[in-house]
Amino acid sequence: MTAHDAIEITRAAMVLVLTIVGPMLITSLIVGVVIGLVQALTQIQEMTLTFVPKLLAIGMVLLLCLPMIGSAMANFTHQLSDRIIQG
Repeated sequence: MTAHDAIEITRAAMVLVLTIVGPMLITSLIVGVVIGLVQALTQIQEMTLTFVPKLLAIGMVLLLCLPMIGSAMANFTHQLSDRIIQG
């Protein structure tokens, strides 16, 4: 394995991580901003008010994205095994 191969594998792994985590991070950001606006408008400063909706939203996005996550991980594993077999 050359240095170029190691860099390509690392790049593919980072893209995989962003693909898996991206939708959940964006959901958390959107829900956090909306809850923050609601708290600012109503002047309710409860810490658990932000935690529960974020947890539910991230759980729903995780369930919706499971097929995409599985296929992305399978593609990465196939690419990695092809490099091992060729190499």
